[in-house]
Amino acid sequence: MVIKTFQQARQQLEPFKPRKKWYRRWVKRSAVALILRQTGTGLETLMIKRADREGDPWSGHMAFPGGRGEFEDTNSLHTARRETREEIGLDTDQHTEYLGRLSDIGIPRFRGHHRMVVTPYLFTIDQVPELNLNHEVAEVIWVPLAFLADNNNREQMQWKIRDMMRDIPCYFFEEKRIWGMSLMMLDELVGLVRLPPG
Repeated sequence: MVIKTFQQARQQLEPFKPRKKWYRRWVKRSAVALILRQTGTGLETLMIKRADREGDPWSGHMAFPGGRGEFEDTNSLHTARRETREEIGLDTDQHTEYLGRLSDIGIPRFRGHHRMVVTPYLFTIDQVPELNLNHEVAEVIWVPLAFLADNNNREQMQWKIRDMMRDIPCYFFEEKRIWGMSLMMLDELVGLVRLPPG
């Protein structure tokens, strides 16, 4: 069972020490925003379905608002805020409260892309304004954390890694597949907000 309120989430996250990649200063940096809202049935997180675009290795995938750091970004938190505003039209300074961050995720070189470190940042939102999606985003979906915490909803998919097929975990929510780096972030988040037994 997972916690259901922002207050509980803050209490659970307060002692958490996110892991930081030691080499993060020497590689490309990206950042994403995990935005939580509180509903009558519990917490939900905002995810985006990326638009189908030729040449984009993440085309059509489920993800979080975010992207690569730019020269004008003062830090990776600024990157997450800027990219969220650009991709879905949500000003996190105006509409959200910053909650904290999760652990860095390292991405090896992939299809010509440089090695990268991605940092997830957590925000809470009380009232969701009208969103304005840009060309990179096809859809916004709210996924209940309780759905992700239920192991009965977890499935397996096959993915080719270095010419070998591997079974890796995934979820299907409203016929949309959640897997890979996004699932790694969600697994850490759900582990943090899961209520202890008893």
